[in-house]
Amino acid sequence: MTKQLPDNPDIEPLSRTQVLVAMGVTAVVLLFCAKLWLQFGSVTLLTVRFTTQAILLGLGLAVIITSGSSLVYRLWPAYRQSADFYLELVLKPLILPDLIWLGLLPGMSEELLFRGVMLPAIGLNAVGVVATSLLFGILHLSGSQQWPYVIWASVVGLMLGFAAVTTDNLLVPIVAHVITNLLSSYLWKRGNKEVEA
Repeated sequence: MTKQLPDNPDIEPLSRTQVLVAMGVTAVVLLFCAKLWLQFGSVTLLTVRFTTQAILLGLGLAVIITSGSSLVYRLWPAYRQSADFYLELVLKPLILPDLIWLGLLPGMSEELLFRGVMLPAIGLNAVGVVATSLLFGILHLSGSQQWPYVIWASVVGLMLGFAAVTTDNLLVPIVAHVITNLLSSYLWKRGNKEVEA
């Protein structure tokens, strides 16, 4: 008999290989969509400029997002339950070195599509930021009970979109997203040591 996730008896836990393959396939699909959009749409990729300022802004934003997530986790029980379900599904089977891939693959591919291509296509303005943020949030929907996680992902999308528009540099949200994924997943793994067993 296989063990099921505590909050949803219909979902079987994933293996490490399944999570890593799903991350890789999702990243490739998102990159492919971005490439197709760039190839056949009349959109230009948001510029990526490697500057110390962009890296520092991205790191600062990652700290703000991670701290905000921690606060929301403590104060909002529905989000805590939703986040625990999602993180248990995705993080539980992973070992610490896998967290590098969890940071890089979604962080880079999601930012390339949502802030790099979709945002300029819709508009580098409030409408574009809101639209891409809502779509980004929906991407994180893994079940009908996951709406609090979708709301938080949409808020994060707003912060990443605002950073992209105000700096006109895709590197800022990329760094913020990658570091947020790394930091948040590490903190969750550290706080749930039984996950490693």
